Amino acid sequence: MTSQSTTSSTENDPRWAAVVARDPQADGQFVYAVKTTGIYCNPSSLSRLPKPQNVEFFDSAELAQAAGYRPSKRAAKDQSAVAAQHAATVAAACRQIETAEALPALNELAQAAGLSSFHFHRVFKSVTGLTPKGYAAAHRSRRMRERLADGHSVTDALYDAGFNSNSRFYEAADQVLGMKPTDYRAAGQNNDIRFAVGQCSLGAILVAQSARGVCAILLGDDPQQLVCDLQDKFRRATLIGADQAFEQLIARVVGFIEAPALGLDLPLDVRGTAFQERVWQALRDIPFGSTASYADIAQRIGNPKAVRAVAQACGANSLAVAIPCHRVVRSDGNLSGYRWGVERKRQLLEREKPL
Repeated sequence: MTSQSTTSSTENDPRWAAVVARDPQADGQFVYAVKTTGIYCNPSSLSRLPKPQNVEFFDSAELAQAAGYRPSKRAAKDQSAVAAQHAATVAAACRQIETAEALPALNELAQAAGLSSFHFHRVFKSVTGLTPKGYAAAHRSRRMRERLADGHSVTDALYDAGFNSNSRFYEAADQVLGMKPTDYRAAGQNNDIRFAVGQCSLGAILVAQSARGVCAILLGDDPQQLVCDLQDKFRRATLIGADQAFEQLIARVVGFIEAPALGLDLPLDVRGTAFQERVWQALRDIPFGSTASYADIAQRIGNPKAVRAVAQACGANSLAVAIPCHRVVRSDGNLSGYRWGVERKRQLLEREKPL
């Protein structure tokens, strides 16, 4: 492409008009990079305008950095200001969602934020890792759990959580709670949880299974403490000690721990928030023998700023090795916290190293 055609292409791009106008409403939608200086800026930057033929557009700062550009000093300051503005905008939208009787329409939320629907949707997801609809569902699920756990009736919990009909509530309840609402309210009453405790090279191990699948794989030093942890999780469920058939299941888990190349394909009963489940699925997608950083996982779920939240989701995982949070390391490759101890994490990773 000739210099003249490049200039024409850039000048005909609506993003160039936003750069020329230094439009603050365009910040967060894209950045522009300057080929001759190797830096990128936000559309509203007060930096001297470059020649159009030297400009390249990117949808995000991360993509510009991946292409080898670096932020200008002004861009770095601008990004902090934009990030703070976006955080405040999204926080206000979250409060609007949480206090509304029904989920506000996307254009209603965007209008309150002073943004277009497309831009608002993108900003909201970049900050929370969820769409507005997904955030509303997660909030409603959390309210449902809290109200039932506090002893409120199912009817009260239904309406307090924002469900406007019994059918929608019960349709969602089984997936969210993993059991009937009345059983969840009774801390797992009327649910059978089969479990077994054994020993492996990493210490004590407890495997528990509901009717849906394996719901807990716990590691530790004290077998009795693992049983107590399971009882705390399902306070009124009927805990059934393992029979011979179930002990074959725990043998499979132990076998995987000792020789992870064997693989572990089990039906899982995964229960978490919408964000946690997205993180846990990303962990399960890490190939055997590989690792990923917390920042990598945040990128993979589409929320690069949620590194701390990713770490918290890893810590909330109660399915050791089946959801391999041990494969997540720091960006420098060093090991960080692990729910069942850093030394166990190190041993698991050593066993997965290619020969």
